[in-house]
Amino acid sequence: MGELIGTMILIIFGGGVVAGSVLKRTSSEQGGWIVITFGWGLGLAAAIYAVGNISGAHLNPAVTVGFALIGQFSWENVLPYIVAQLIGAFIGAVLVWLHYYPHWKQTHDKDAKLAVFSTSPSINHKPANFFSEVFGTFMLVMGLLAIGANEFTEGLNPLIVGLFIVVIGMSLGGTTGYAINPARDLGPRLAHFLLPIAGKGSSGWSYAWIPVAGPLIGGALGALSYAALFEGMVYSTIWVVLILFLVTLYICMKQESKRIEVHQQTESTIAQ
Repeated sequence: MGELIGTMILIIFGGGVVAGSVLKRTSSEQGGWIVITFGWGLGLAAAIYAVGNISGAHLNPAVTVGFALIGQFSWENVLPYIVAQLIGAFIGAVLVWLHYYPHWKQTHDKDAKLAVFSTSPSINHKPANFFSEVFGTFMLVMGLLAIGANEFTEGLNPLIVGLFIVVIGMSLGGTTGYAINPARDLGPRLAHFLLPIAGKGSSGWSYAWIPVAGPLIGGALGALSYAALFEGMVYSTIWVVLILFLVTLYICMKQESKRIEVHQQTESTIAQ
């Protein structure tokens, strides 16, 4: 319940700040990227304050799996945590939809509506998009472990983590919208698919695997790399995850080459 409620809070504030910025006729319309990154960061801080003492406030399958890989979390709780995170994210997205109910009809941009629920690449380039999600989540999990190793004034830790999310969004989020969290993307994307949103378009399922696979691999690499670099613990699973990353990146590159080839052939046919 802690993970469910915490992830729900995260999506209410995170999805809510996006909705306020991109939907038409809101008082916060066109709030911009700075507003969005601060909304997500402070929303995460609020969620951690709410449930951190109950569940540890992972709120992210990539964090849960990464911590389990280095022995900081029990494997028997991994699946229940992930399920709770997905359900919480779905509920949070539904509540954002209800809160902004009359604004969906006023907004004609289908991509903007999808952006309230899930991420999309600024430039559709699967290898780069996949790498962005891996790298962003790598930095997230390494950063969380580093922050946890320091001592702060009691109660300040969640705020530090929230500001860390802000800086990730500002510096690394402009390429793919920095999902860096499979539950944050997949749960709301399912809500977008199922809800009767006025004038909605595609839920972007052809891209949806990247903000799931990328963060899981990046989070695993981040945790295992932190253990190796800062704790002197080299887990054999780091090689498995690294190979998985390289194989997936290679597949993305092959798909991108094929997509470019088809696009060029189409343009050549049109020109003829």
